[in-house]
Amino acid sequence: MREYLLVLFCTAAVTYLLTGPVRKFAIAAGAMPPLRARDVHREPTPRLGGIAMFGGLCAGILVASQLDNLSKVFSQGTDIRALLSGAGIMWLLGVLDDKWGVDALVKLGGQMIAAGVMVWQGVTVITLPVPGVGAVAVSPTQGMVISVVMVVVMVNAVNFIDGLDGLAGGMVCIAAMAFFLYSYRLWYGYTITDAAPAVLFSVLLIGMCLGFLAHNLHPARIFMGDSGSMMLGLMLAVAAISITGRVDPDLITSTTGSQTATVHALVPIYIPLLLPLTVIALPLADLLLAVVRRTWAGQSPFAADKRHLHHRLLQVGHSHSRAVLIMYFWAALIAFGTVAFSVTNTGRTVILTLTGLCLVGLVVLLTPRFRPRAPRAVQAFVPPRYRRRGPARGAAPAAGADPAVTAPTSAPMAELSAKDKELLGELPKNSTAGGRGHFGGRNR
Repeated sequence: MREYLLVLFCTAAVTYLLTGPVRKFAIAAGAMPPLRARDVHREPTPRLGGIAMFGGLCAGILVASQLDNLSKVFSQGTDIRALLSGAGIMWLLGVLDDKWGVDALVKLGGQMIAAGVMVWQGVTVITLPVPGVGAVAVSPTQGMVISVVMVVVMVNAVNFIDGLDGLAGGMVCIAAMAFFLYSYRLWYGYTITDAAPAVLFSVLLIGMCLGFLAHNLHPARIFMGDSGSMMLGLMLAVAAISITGRVDPDLITSTTGSQTATVHALVPIYIPLLLPLTVIALPLADLLLAVVRRTWAGQSPFAADKRHLHHRLLQVGHSHSRAVLIMYFWAALIAFGTVAFSVTNTGRTVILTLTGLCLVGLVVLLTPRFRPRAPRAVQAFVPPRYRRRGPARGAAPAAGADPAVTAPTSAPMAELSAKDKELLGELPKNSTAGGRGHFGGRNR
């Protein structure tokens, strides 16, 4: 675990440190498009944040290759090499789109090429575990098609939710945390070495997202752009593909002692790709709804609009930060709920807990204009929108003072320089700036 923490810290640190220079480069390079009708930010913001994230990815892989335990992942397979090649192609495609813009069909073709390169290097679905049947082998062609489709779907799902400050990065980080817990349990809990690449990919994803979120939370100073969102989606897909079809249920049966316990332990794997789909359930639902909505209206499925889930949260009255937190909550509830159901033997407890949390989430979702007020003792540590209005307890207005007046009349004079005050003192006594005195009004 210490090696994973070291890789996570290095990845996050490099991503964080590179984001500042990348922001300046994006501004100088003109990668700061004007505002569009579907944008929710109020001023042009630079993109190309994916450059910093790709730098953090390379740094994390370099550190992992020098560690004793993690270095074995590099020698046991070609997953790391396939990830770098596919992520590099996807990152380059995103950089071109952030700077000059790329046609939707060309972008789709580039995504398929990146997925094909990884499949050619061995990252592909080999078998599909089916409940009651076991591992069902698929042909190389079927495995290739399933892998390419999975990459394209995840890439576009993450790209679709990149519409609010910190939304895509935070949701991918939550998904990576859930996937890390599950794959780490398979590796160390059941000694399944084929799950090792997925554990490393999840750690790299968490580090990249945490390092970038420090600059991307509302109000964002830089956007990840397609160069970041498509790369994150590809890494999620690679982590899922690298573990799907490679886990032998017999290995877990030897540990659990019964086929029934094995089926329960492998709930997210016995149903093909269940866990990868649950960790991006909201982005995937948004993607499917957008395709159906646009196709029904006679538009292209790639046509941009302002009717995504996060846009609807803003329309019903939620603030920017609150809409992002709501999306975080539901993503974490679905992802970690699936992981918890595969770990615990008391599914009833998990279901009751998830039901209670769902009720809490629905209450928050349906009360967009409710603003809780923090106690006065902690008002200095909370955002201004959660502070109580009015004068502090025990404070009384000055004698003869007008309660409507909140700022002293001498405040503007305090902001003037000494030279300005001297020039103002030389004005005639009966003159007023902008009035009817010597310099204004009718006497001019």
